[in-house]
Amino acid sequence: MKKWQGLDRGSCQQNKTPEEILKILLRNRFLKTKKEINDFLNPPQPSGLDFRSLGIKPLQMKKAVLRIKKAIEKQESVVVYGDYDADGVCGAAILWETLYRLGAKVMPYIPHRVEEGYGLSQKGIDFLKQEYNVDLILTVDHGIGSLEKIEYCQKLGIDVIITDHHVASKKRPKALAIVHTTNLCGTGVAWMLAREIVKDKLEIEDYLDLVAIATVADMVSLTGTNRILVKYGLEKLRKTQRLGLNALIKEAQINKEKISVYDISHVLAPRLNAMGRLTHALDALRLLCTKDEDKARSLARELEVTNRDRQKLMEETILHAEDLLKKQMGISPLEAHLLYISHRSYNQGIIGLVAGRLVEKFYRPSIVIAEGEVYSKGSARSINGFNIIETIRKAEDLLIDAGGHPMAAGFTIKTKHLELFKKRLTEIADQELDEEKLTRVLKFDCEINLKVLSFELFEKLTQFAPFGLGNPEPVFVSRCVLVKEAKKIGADGKHLRLLITQNSLPITISAVAFGLGDFFTKLSREQKIDIAYTLSVDEWQGQKKLDLKIKDIKLED
Repeated sequence: MKKWQGLDRGSCQQNKTPEEILKILLRNRFLKTKKEINDFLNPPQPSGLDFRSLGIKPLQMKKAVLRIKKAIEKQESVVVYGDYDADGVCGAAILWETLYRLGAKVMPYIPHRVEEGYGLSQKGIDFLKQEYNVDLILTVDHGIGSLEKIEYCQKLGIDVIITDHHVASKKRPKALAIVHTTNLCGTGVAWMLAREIVKDKLEIEDYLDLVAIATVADMVSLTGTNRILVKYGLEKLRKTQRLGLNALIKEAQINKEKISVYDISHVLAPRLNAMGRLTHALDALRLLCTKDEDKARSLARELEVTNRDRQKLMEETILHAEDLLKKQMGISPLEAHLLYISHRSYNQGIIGLVAGRLVEKFYRPSIVIAEGEVYSKGSARSINGFNIIETIRKAEDLLIDAGGHPMAAGFTIKTKHLELFKKRLTEIADQELDEEKLTRVLKFDCEINLKVLSFELFEKLTQFAPFGLGNPEPVFVSRCVLVKEAKKIGADGKHLRLLITQNSLPITISAVAFGLGDFFTKLSREQKIDIAYTLSVDEWQGQKKLDLKIKDIKLED
C-alpha cells in the first residue's frame, strides 16, 4: 500500500493548460526566481562549474595539484587507486588517462573485492610498493575513512591524495591532500581534480560521458551540478568515440543516439559493476581505456556474460534470503522495522543488490551479510528518513570499518559480533521507525484530466530531464478513469496493459502498469479507478502516440 501525497498546493482545477502545469512543476521543485528557473530549464555549460561551490576546499585542491605536477616533473611513480564499482572505475579511467597524457609515470590499480576488500588495503599497498616502487597514490571513490592504511603508506614513504565523496567520520586521515565533497559522485570529484591539472578545461569535458555513467550508477541526486554533468554527459555519451563504450552499447543493443538515464542505470552500469562483483573490475577499466577494437569487442562480450551470471546468482540469493528471513524472524518481513540476514553461502559481490531488492519489495531498511570464518562483509540499503551509515556507526565499536551514504553503506565486522550487532541495530530501528515512516509515499505533482494530455505537454516535460534521484519524472494523478480493456503482459503476467478513457474523452489512451499485474483480477470493464502516472511518447514505424506509465492504482469504492 502506498500513501499518495500531492505536491501542488495551488488550484484544484484539473483542466490545466501546459503552461499552468509547467508553473506547478517549477513551484513543486522550489524554483522561484527567474535565474533559478532559467538555470533549471537551460542548465549552464559545465565549463562554468567551480569546485569551490561544491564544498571542495581550495587549499586541499591546490596541494593536490602541486604534488601531482611535481610527480610528473620528477617522473615519480604514481598509481591511481580506484574502486571496483562503476563509479570507481570511471573515475580511475579519467585520472589515469589525464595523467598519462601529461607525461606522468602512472599506472591504474583496482583492488580485488574478495582478496583485498574495499579501498586501500595493506596487501594492495605492499604490491604497489614492490611492483612499481610507488611514490604517490591517488585514491578514487574511497580513502576518506582509511586512517590506518594512510598511516601505513606514510611509513613506507608514499604520499596519498584522497579523492572521495563518501560521508567522513569525525576523524580525518592524515593524507597529503583531501579532495572531498559529498555533493558529487566519486568520478565527479576525480573529474574536478583532473580539470585543475590540465590547462585546457574544454578538453577535459570529453570525459563527461564517464562522469554521467558514474553519477547515475552511484545514485547521486540529479540536482544542481550533478544534473548539469549528466545532461551534458548524456550528449557526450551519444557521440562517444570511446571504443569500449561503443562496443558495450552495441553488445547491450542500445540505441546510442537515444541513450537515457534508464539505459545507464539498468543496462550499462550493471555490466560495468558485474566484473567487480564476480571476477575483477580491472577488465571493466580495460574496456573503458582500450584503443584496440578487437579487445573492446572481446571485453564487452565478457562483461555481458558476467552480468548474466550475476543476474542468475542474484535471483537465487534473493529467493534464499526471503525464505531465510521468514524462518529466522518468525514473522512477515512487513511486521519488522529492519530486515537483517546473514549466511555463509552469500557472495559479497551481490549482497548490496540483494539488500536493495529487499527494500524495494518490503520497504524496510535491509542489511545483508556474507559470513566468513573470522570476518564478515555486510551491505545495507535504507528508506527515506533513516540514515543507514549513521545508524551503523552507532555500533562502531563492533566494526572493523564502515563507509557509505545515508541510503547505502558497507562494513566489515568480526563474525563473532554479528548477533550483538543485529540486536543493537534492531533496537535503533524499533525506536526510530514507526508505521508512518515505513509506509511508502508516492509523491505526485498535481491532478489533471486525461484530456489535457498532449504532445505539447510532453515536450515541456522533457525540459525537466534528465530524471533520476532528486529530480524525479513529473507524476500526475487522474481520478475516475474508466477501464475499457485490461490484460496481463510480461513474464508470469507481472505487468498490466490498459486502455482507458475519462468523462467525454472521445478516444482511449494506452497505459502500462509495471509490477501491478495483481490488479488484473480486481479490474472489470467500465470500472472507475484513480491512477498515478508519468507521461511518455511511443514511436513505432514513424507514428507517435501518447502512452502512460502507471505507477499506482487505487480502486474506486
